[in-house]
Amino acid sequence: MGNLGFGEIILIVFFALLLFGPKKLPELGKAAGTTLREFKNATKGILEDDVEVKSKNNK
Repeated sequence: MGNLGFGEIILIVFFALLLFGPKKLPELGKAAGTTLREFKNATKGILEDDVEVKSKNNK
């Protein structure tokens, strides 16, 4: 899978506007950002827990 170019991003935004309308799109973007932030925090917590367990096992 390659990187998205500028033209592809414009097409995606255009179709998203057609599907959801201009009023709903900011709400969807905010929800997506919140979801990504929560996922990132959860994976960070899992990685930190894994490091703590490994350091305890090595002592």
